[in-house]
Amino acid sequence: MGAVKLTKSRTLVCIPIVHSEDDMGSASNALRQAYMRQKGLEAWEQSRLAIKHFWADIDSAFSALDVNFHRTRIYQDGLPVCGFEAKIVRDLAESPAGGMNYKILARLIDMGAKLEGTEDLKLLLKERDMLISGNSDSEGNVNSASASVKSKLLDTRDYFIASRIDATLQSGEIGFLFLGALHNVIPKISATIKIVSLEEFSLSN
Repeated sequence: MGAVKLTKSRTLVCIPIVHSEDDMGSASNALRQAYMRQKGLEAWEQSRLAIKHFWADIDSAFSALDVNFHRTRIYQDGLPVCGFEAKIVRDLAESPAGGMNYKILARLIDMGAKLEGTEDLKLLLKERDMLISGNSDSEGNVNSASASVKSKLLDTRDYFIASRIDATLQSGEIGFLFLGALHNVIPKISATIKIVSLEEFSLSN
């Protein structure tokens, strides 16, 4: 696709992400065990390596951008509207176990980007409790009833994310949305917001 011409309209740069083990917090152990039960230790290690390379590519793409970050806002999958969003990001970025996702966010904040709480805390806690409680059988397979509940919960989260972006992204600003691949937020985004990929946005710089 050709370069994207930015105007005074609102622009949202969508960055599909892959969560690392570090990003999953208290749910990481349960997810790791379920993954290894289904696919084995070798597949788990290969997955971790692929995720590491993925984030290195994202980091390189942002390092190459020529943008006035004071006119940008950051939206992050899993970051609740809570009043101390920046502290969450800083703590995770500075933690020895912190993933590249939050290190990139912290650097963007340092360059002037505004961090926005993106998700409903109650919905996030509900999903976390579902993951930890293990809505699966003895083989780690999620049952159909649980899958349906999780799908509806994810859809509700997506509507909330879309509404947050619409409420906070101002005219002439650029938003960077870091979002897991399972989400389906794009169709729910306001038609007044121009949506581009990170690759398209990079070409416009």
